[in-house]
Amino acid sequence: MDVVKVPRMMISAPHKSAGKTTITLGLLRHFANQGIAVTSFKKGPDYIDPQWHRLASRAECSNLDPWLMGKERCIELFQSKSAAGSAGLALIEGNHGLHDGISLDGSDSSAALALMLEAPVVLVVDSRKMNRGVAALVMGMQSMQPKADIRGVILNQVKNLRQGEKQKHAIEHYCGVAVLGVIPHDPELLLAERHLGLTTVGETAEAEKFIQGAAESVERYCDMPALLALFHEAPPMETRRQGVFGKQVAARAKIGVFMDAAFCFYYPENLEALRNNGAEILFINTFQESSLPDVDALYLGGGFPESFFEVLSSNKGLLNDVREGIEGDMPVYAECGGLIYLCRKATYGGKNYQLAGVLPFEINFGQTPAGHGYVDLKSREDSPWFRKGECIKAHEFHYSRVLLPTVDHSFQFDVLRGYGITEKSDGALYRNLFASFAHLHALANPLWAETFVSLACAYKAREQRCRL
Repeated sequence: MDVVKVPRMMISAPHKSAGKTTITLGLLRHFANQGIAVTSFKKGPDYIDPQWHRLASRAECSNLDPWLMGKERCIELFQSKSAAGSAGLALIEGNHGLHDGISLDGSDSSAALALMLEAPVVLVVDSRKMNRGVAALVMGMQSMQPKADIRGVILNQVKNLRQGEKQKHAIEHYCGVAVLGVIPHDPELLLAERHLGLTTVGETAEAEKFIQGAAESVERYCDMPALLALFHEAPPMETRRQGVFGKQVAARAKIGVFMDAAFCFYYPENLEALRNNGAEILFINTFQESSLPDVDALYLGGGFPESFFEVLSSNKGLLNDVREGIEGDMPVYAECGGLIYLCRKATYGGKNYQLAGVLPFEINFGQTPAGHGYVDLKSREDSPWFRKGECIKAHEFHYSRVLLPTVDHSFQFDVLRGYGITEKSDGALYRNLFASFAHLHALANPLWAETFVSLACAYKAREQRCRL
């Protein structure tokens, strides 16, 4: 490892929906427009914000999650990805509020992550319902443990100049930090939200226009030279010149990955881990392809299949190929949206949709989340995918509920924390299929990619023998 300067900063807020994603997108696009390389990160188990980051920065975005990955892996991932853009900046967007998390001591909060990375923090404050009392809010953020290094504040959604001036003077007088931006209320710069968070880039018309508008807003109303200087005030840190998964090996098997507007929830590190263990990734668009390509395994990620049931259920060729592949013992790993796709049928918006029919489940959707947050799982038996007694940390966020099957079904995990498929069980098993509501991260589960590729290689070898 080398000790180098990694200019870095975190954008956070006292609470969710304060505007930190809009500010982050504006900064990312501003720097990209200026020709400044910027690597972005999103704290927590989030798939949607990183899609917006990628569009804004024109570069990959990685998640950093102390609860899922642990401190050392978070630091290693940050060092590795920052090294890839070492000539530029590293911008981290926090999640929820600066001090929010499931641990009482705040060890999994955005504040703790900022301390791990020694990153200065800029706090985005929604100013609409406050006056000079905003200083008390900022002081609370400053004094709460773990104490993040709050170096600036951006006031967002300010009603008028008078309110902004009062808030600015109060914060700078009582808190001793500079107000680096006063952004007026603009209904056009409010990102649409849905039941799983922000609307995805693929479902948002004029996403480019929104991002460019955010960039113009921060350029006009924020002190850009001061914000840029703040990146460079972070102390030197070690960087890894090699990826966290080591060097990529030669491809040994082909893994098909559903990738489109319906299935778009994948950690880039999961795909990187598969490649580095010898997988050639083939992306499959479920809207356009009516048959499976020549693959040795399938990875069906999460997303919003319910928004596209009409298209998915009418693509009988692909549904049949997936079903036949599973019946022929092709390894298939399915998460959340992928699990739904493999069920017998789903009811959404008052309509019934026939799906792959591999799993004997029927899916319904509620008005409130069935599962939302981190999950702890313990393997109850040996399977091709996991060993008995293995403990897994993951997360889930789904409004979908499985109506219990009329026949007994085998499950991989006991749910110690979370909801899973039945509140007590998760990880439906069938032949070489594993289907779960839990989303795993390869860094938190280092054997996952190796196991997946090994299963694909074994299936490939068997199929080649069968053709002889």
